[in-house]
Amino acid sequence: MGLKLVATPIGNLSDISQRAIDTIKGADLILCEDTRRTMKLTNHLGISKRYISFNDNNALQKMPQVIDGLKKGTEYVLVSDAGMPVISDPGLKLVDECYKNQIPVDVIPGPSAPVCAIAASGLNASHFIFLGFLPRGSKLRKLLRQISSLGISTVFFESPYRIKETLKEICALSPESRIFVAREMTKMNQTFYRGKVCEIIDEINPIGEITVVVEWNEISRGNS
Repeated sequence: MGLKLVATPIGNLSDISQRAIDTIKGADLILCEDTRRTMKLTNHLGISKRYISFNDNNALQKMPQVIDGLKKGTEYVLVSDAGMPVISDPGLKLVDECYKNQIPVDVIPGPSAPVCAIAASGLNASHFIFLGFLPRGSKLRKLLRQISSLGISTVFFESPYRIKETLKEICALSPESRIFVAREMTKMNQTFYRGKVCEIIDEINPIGEITVVVEWNEISRGNS
């Protein structure tokens, strides 16, 4: 009973857990960002379910219907397109509403792109900040200055169209900082890039889903 938050693979469909499969099988409805992407996973698993699109464009509109269904005992599973739901997706508001309405929330853990990137990076991330997708222009520069001054490793998502522009901003701000860029993690064409930010920008092939880890340089922080 209640809302189940289920982690899904970030690339390799074999990474889904048996508990996640059992939870999806037992659900009445699946809330998902993109029904096509979720159906690709459930078809792979041989599972047929009802799907409700629940994304940034319609979450507020559909929230009352979902909360009402949960109150009546409907078993909902919330998934994201990839990884752990509620991380950089509209599920946050739904979870908040569940608590406001005394609706149980459970989590079925699994793949998470930020955590996988940190583990693979070998950079110092005993403490880190996750920023999701970054803003653009002057807001990006202001945010990078603020974060770099803290000296805490930073993890964020970036689009292939903006990755080099963003790394150039980091290079200009803190050229000695080390970065790790994970492209298409767990997929067949997974690629990792690691080194000083200014030295590896040109190496990066800007295709696919990208996660970045930044280990800010102490000297650069002192001069910021």
